[in-house]
Amino acid sequence: MSDTPVLFSRVLQDDQWLDPSVDETIAQALREDRLAWAHIDGKHPDAADWISRELDYLDLQAREALLDVDTRPRAKTLSDGMFVILRGINFNEGEDPEDMVSVRMYIDDHRIVTVARKRVMAIEKLQEMMECGQGPATAGEFLVLLAEDLVARISEFQSELDSTANDLEYRVIRERGVNLRQDVANLRLQVIAARRYVGPQRDALKTIAESPSKVIDHDTRREIEEEMLKMTRVAEDMDELRDQALVLREELSGQLSDQVNRNTFVLSMLSAVFLPLGFLTGLFGVNVGGMPGVSNSQAFFLLCLWCIGIFVLQISLLGLWRLFSRHRK
Repeated sequence: MSDTPVLFSRVLQDDQWLDPSVDETIAQALREDRLAWAHIDGKHPDAADWISRELDYLDLQAREALLDVDTRPRAKTLSDGMFVILRGINFNEGEDPEDMVSVRMYIDDHRIVTVARKRVMAIEKLQEMMECGQGPATAGEFLVLLAEDLVARISEFQSELDSTANDLEYRVIRERGVNLRQDVANLRLQVIAARRYVGPQRDALKTIAESPSKVIDHDTRREIEEEMLKMTRVAEDMDELRDQALVLREELSGQLSDQVNRNTFVLSMLSAVFLPLGFLTGLFGVNVGGMPGVSNSQAFFLLCLWCIGIFVLQISLLGLWRLFSRHRK
């Protein structure tokens, strides 16, 4: 683990995002009037001390919120800047994508401080853009690019869930198998987990768009409003997916119930057929005196004929009953 909690840092100079010079630190650059960005590892043991020591000029609420472990998307205007928490799809190996990673951010005209406890693809993409000389020119543009990337990946994930749901719907109708119950349950859990952050993220983007902060200029406000509308659509689609998964679950439950009913009906018919035969064979199996046919060598043959006749009669009556039932329907 690195000695410093700062994973990477950049300073905007002559429209280029550069590493801090040898004779300065990112902490010094963040105090100056030019735009600087520091990305901090929230799990680093020195992260809290570094933020308290080097960012002591920030609002106390912002410093505490930057290190919150359990967070939900939200935004709050603080004097000249803003504190923002957004969520993105979890692309870390071995983890579920719907268990979204959070990005905590303090942003104003001259400084950007982001904190994440896990890898965030959107942050790494911004870093790569800066290395290629294509980074944002303002703090507001930085916020827009970050929000666009996070929302786009969430939208792609929602589209994948939608495709999965449509495929499951086709399979449930075609295959009619209870082996799909686990797949439907997994879909429901994914939708529920993702939906937990989608709604608050939409509200956070709305708060950003309506913020009076100087960071949110006209162009930034318009772009953030567009991302808010995209998140609204994603939230609506997630609600529809949740309902669709519930319908699929009910359909599978109905199929299972129908199968149980069919099996119960078959068992009932078998019981109805063999109950008289069992009674007859049990009666003639009583080993007491006075049983008819004990001394007749043809008695067993005649008993078998009686059983076969009763069996054929019952099957015929059941067949007639089914035909009559279908005719009434």
